[in-house]
Amino acid sequence: MTENTQQPQPAPTTELPTQYTPAEVEGKLYERWVERGYFEADADSEKPPYTVVIPPPNVTGSLHLGHAFEHTLIDALTRRKRMQGYETLWQPGMDHAGIATQNVVERELAKEGKSRHDLGREAFVERVWQWKGESGGQISGQMRRLGDGVAWSRERFTMDEGLSQAVQTIFKRLYDDELIYRAERIINWCPRCLTAISDIEVEYQDDDGELVSMKYGDGDETIVVATTRAETMLGDTAVAVHPEDERYKHLAGKLIKLPLTDRSIPVVADEHVDPEFGTGAVKVTPAHDPNDFEIGQRHDLPAIAVMDEHAVITAHGPFQGLDRLEARSAIVAALRAEGRIVAEKRPYVHSVGHCSRCKTTIEPRLSMQWWVKVGPLAKAAGDAVRDGKVKIHPQEMEKRYFDWVDNLHDWCISRQLWWGHRIPVWYGPNGEVVCVGPDEEAPSGEGWYQDSDVLDTWFSSGLWPFSTLGWPERTDSLAKFYPNSVLVTGYDILFFWVARMMMFGLYAMDGTPPFHTIALHGMVRDQNGKKMSKSFGNVVNPLDWMDKYGSDALRFTLARGANPGVDVPIGEDWVQGSRNFANKIWNATRFALMNGATVDGPLPDASKMSSTDRWILSRLNSVVAEVDAYYEDYQFAKLSDALFHFAWDEVFDWYVELSKTTFQAGGEAAEVSKRVLGEVLDVTLRLLHPVVPFVTETLWTTLTGGESVVIAAWPSDSGFRDADAEREIETVQSVITEVRRFRADQGLQPGQRVPARLTLAGSALAAHEAAVRQLLRLQPEGDSFTATATLPVAGVEVALDLSGVIDFAAERKRLAKDLAAAEKEKAQANAKLGNEAFLAKAPDHVVDKIRGRLAKADEDIARIQAQLEKLPQA
Repeated sequence: MTENTQQPQPAPTTELPTQYTPAEVEGKLYERWVERGYFEADADSEKPPYTVVIPPPNVTGSLHLGHAFEHTLIDALTRRKRMQGYETLWQPGMDHAGIATQNVVERELAKEGKSRHDLGREAFVERVWQWKGESGGQISGQMRRLGDGVAWSRERFTMDEGLSQAVQTIFKRLYDDELIYRAERIINWCPRCLTAISDIEVEYQDDDGELVSMKYGDGDETIVVATTRAETMLGDTAVAVHPEDERYKHLAGKLIKLPLTDRSIPVVADEHVDPEFGTGAVKVTPAHDPNDFEIGQRHDLPAIAVMDEHAVITAHGPFQGLDRLEARSAIVAALRAEGRIVAEKRPYVHSVGHCSRCKTTIEPRLSMQWWVKVGPLAKAAGDAVRDGKVKIHPQEMEKRYFDWVDNLHDWCISRQLWWGHRIPVWYGPNGEVVCVGPDEEAPSGEGWYQDSDVLDTWFSSGLWPFSTLGWPERTDSLAKFYPNSVLVTGYDILFFWVARMMMFGLYAMDGTPPFHTIALHGMVRDQNGKKMSKSFGNVVNPLDWMDKYGSDALRFTLARGANPGVDVPIGEDWVQGSRNFANKIWNATRFALMNGATVDGPLPDASKMSSTDRWILSRLNSVVAEVDAYYEDYQFAKLSDALFHFAWDEVFDWYVELSKTTFQAGGEAAEVSKRVLGEVLDVTLRLLHPVVPFVTETLWTTLTGGESVVIAAWPSDSGFRDADAEREIETVQSVITEVRRFRADQGLQPGQRVPARLTLAGSALAAHEAAVRQLLRLQPEGDSFTATATLPVAGVEVALDLSGVIDFAAERKRLAKDLAAAEKEKAQANAKLGNEAFLAKAPDHVVDKIRGRLAKADEDIARIQAQLEKLPQA
């Protein structure tokens, strides 16, 4: 184990209150850590760097369980690396969250009876900045509550001046490299937010709709098509069929009448059409469907937009001015009146895209937008993982990553908003288009104007690993802390954020990826494994649990459920259990201090230690090695579980209890054990600190007198192992466990004392007789001792005198009654399972339940018979 280098002096035990009250210590401790600069990172340091960026929460956001989970994992990693001697940077900051933030401020304006257009663009943006200053970023304070060890002096915002310069710089470079272009294409349009949104910002859900089959053309030139969006037929410019479909070969190339309009449209042959699906004919609306747009491009079809930005019909005729849903019903009614409806299916459940921000149904729309040509960027992002430059953990998530980056479509980066990074392109009076870099003068003069759109929020957050370090300037921080050591993030934003950071990092930083490892975690779910949702009523505010149980309890619960790439269930009773663990650590440390545990001076020589001392030190070093291995593999659940069982079971329930007789006896052996106990607690508290920082800080500083466990040395495995001591104590544990089980089976109270004879002569357990007797409440045998029960365990014999303690006749009668009941249960279960007629009719879960009853009956019979055999004969 690493020696404590701060040369502490043992603190008086009076410094530790009888109870741990998180609310009284957490806030004060955190502010002390920040004031002392423990979380800051020095670019001039000679220490090796360890860098992690915070996935920037939205400026509109507040701490939810997903944040608490992710932040706990990152904080554990960075606290450990800091203790290991790394110059550790956990980079904080927030995202300007274009659509979400604009919506918040627009709602505020609506309360005043105003819209953003009443203010104008400049005043509206100023209003958003004002809102950010007054109400935005409340999550920063909540991160402090959780204990996030971030470098607050380096906090960044994606609309900061420096980050804005980075955005303009990379836009200009991509534009000059012909990787950014402007084109008219089908995009996902939100009629509520009035902006384009990317494919990954569309949430799909099954909605009840209608499937309408309608007849185009007349006579021999009739063709039937089906749609869930009848209103778009006003913009149809063709019907498509498969070239090999014999049913329609006579129509291919001909014009047919488009109902409700004065237009005729062609029938085109296109291999995109599936002849086996529906009628084998599809209506083609190039301005309102991405697949239809591609068909239109292949066949040089016109694209007729029939809806405006609010999804209101603009096509001339009786439907003009109707909302899309109103128009849908009206058009179906009109077609029905003309006898053109062949079939109607309601409800027709189908997958429908919704805006992830406001949940409005998305409308595919032909629109002029800015795009990133992702082909070469995505290839580089895929190759970086294939070539081993970047590792994805767990490895099985690589397939999901490749499926995404290998099939990326060009990225629509323009948004029809006012809040965000405005596209740095100016248009001139004679059709000029000029992209302006950060150090260039924008063109001015009559007729020149800037593009009104802003960039997708993910464009700026994609620069996060290097823009936060001062890029495009070659700063000391960039040289020191790029690339990041690891990115810890949810698998759910692998596509949103991770792929974009990979593309931009490799492009901007000369082929150097933004991080060495991508460690993916799952989503937090409720204790039944159900997704947390307001509609389900199972959303939990983590601040409530922190108020009730303390931040450490929440953190430990989340870490203990964190298996790589797997969703994490969590329930309040689990948090309560973690609070009990914090209390156990507190009480055990308080006991140790009251009994003189110390960290003063070196450990005594092993030859002076008892086997109990050597056992716990051997186990301690094994746990240090085990925890280190789990950290390197991002196995937070396993490392937390290992620490829980070592601290609670081995240190508190076994070592402390086995050592009590030594402490009571005093002398040199007691002094040795006090030093060993101090060492074990010192190391255990340091191992626990990254996950439960507050309680360990209080206990460690009290135990050691050190300045702070935050800057204490991380323990290392000294290599000390004692297999003989481990086997010896395992035998002691076996004896105590077996006798305790027997006592419980006989109905003895835990504190009830029983005369006993221990045959330990020649056994290594002889040295532990006093501890065994104390833990088992076994008093000396005495002159009138009669062995009424004898337990051979692990090579030794424990004889107990239960006369006067148990009424054997009554106990036999009770056990016989229980045995008869168990045998009756077994007979009934066997009868049912042997009945072929029953097995043929009964559901599987009923049969499984009866099999479970049979297994339980067998267990009960074996247990009761063993108890009867151990009872003396009357």
